[in-house]
Amino acid sequence: MKPVHPTVASPARDRRLGTRSMLRSPLGLSLAIALMLSGCEGRPDAEAMPDSLMIDSTVRALMRREHVEGMALAAIKNGEVVHVAAYGIRNAAGDPLTIETIMYGASLTKTAFTYLVMQLVDEGRLSLDTSIADLLPRPLPEYEDYHDLADDPRWRALTMRILLTHTSGFANFRWLEDDGKLRFHHDPGTRYGYSGEGSYIAQLVLEQALGLDVGREMQARVFDRFGMARTSMQWRPEFRANLADGFRMDGKPEPHDERSSVSAAGSMDTDIADQARLWAGIVRGDGLSRASRAEMMRAQVPITSVHQFPTLVSDSNPKNAAIGLAAGLGLVTFQGARGDVWFKGGHNDWTANMVVCVERERRCLVLLSNDVRAERLYPDLVRAVLGETHLPWSWEYEWIEPRAEIGASATD
Repeated sequence: MKPVHPTVASPARDRRLGTRSMLRSPLGLSLAIALMLSGCEGRPDAEAMPDSLMIDSTVRALMRREHVEGMALAAIKNGEVVHVAAYGIRNAAGDPLTIETIMYGASLTKTAFTYLVMQLVDEGRLSLDTSIADLLPRPLPEYEDYHDLADDPRWRALTMRILLTHTSGFANFRWLEDDGKLRFHHDPGTRYGYSGEGSYIAQLVLEQALGLDVGREMQARVFDRFGMARTSMQWRPEFRANLADGFRMDGKPEPHDERSSVSAAGSMDTDIADQARLWAGIVRGDGLSRASRAEMMRAQVPITSVHQFPTLVSDSNPKNAAIGLAAGLGLVTFQGARGDVWFKGGHNDWTANMVVCVERERRCLVLLSNDVRAERLYPDLVRAVLGETHLPWSWEYEWIEPRAEIGASATD
């Protein structure tokens, strides 16, 4: 596994001989990582992030530990990109993964799409709280994909806010239903339940109510705004020259899916250099009013579930309330020891993406991986780079057992 880590705007490397000597030995490197992880909880807010050399060394060690084939990383401090790197391989042939390797954005697409929606809100072209019945030119069940809702008037309660906070009442996808039909499992707006179906309807509203080409609008209003030349909502043939295939939990490779249709739920192809620009722009609020950006990150709907997935399980965790775990618009937010923290994941059986941002410090860590096993190292890596955030990892990843720290920030 060859690390490839060209950087964008890296800070000065630590020149101290003692640090460099320690990192040259495997035992010393393990000790350095252990010190980073054990000491991160007590870090003062203003302390600098680990330098680029330490971040790269930590990533490589964690990748070896979890047998991860490839991943990429971007660190953001005070709203500016300070480190971008890629490590490992992009396919079964062993070709190196670089910062310009095209990777699948998965559900990070949802947050980028929300950024577009909030621009339209700023322009007065869209209201978050207007019923979609008053926005669409004809009733939702009259559209081909929504005949299943013809006998359920609850679709009229749907709004853009409900769709973007994942409180629509739908399963994640209709194909998960026994009969493959779309239905409400609870009244819209009453409970968080992650749903790609809600993103499809939000996209339909932009296309049918406003007459917009969502792919074109995303390109102009989001990707071009942030200089994301290698990001698209649709497959582009030039991506093939430097493309990441995926790796499943058993290490089996999976070809990259060439998505020809624009999907607000998750069709974005991108590279880590572009994602660095995107999330730095989002944390700064470029292109949005202060009010609209604050609305994105505001806690909108409490999240009570033990895990994010499966989405319809009724089990609840009362400790979520201790950290204010809640849906924002296109993301999830909570209150950590260092103030508000928000995050968004993106996942399929061979993709592991995660963005975590400490709002007050405007610090973020952006993680893309073409190997789903990378999710097993993300808790340690986020702690090592950002310090302890008290992110509820056991809620994000259902395979992690709930831990006592989910409510720790309320008493620290």
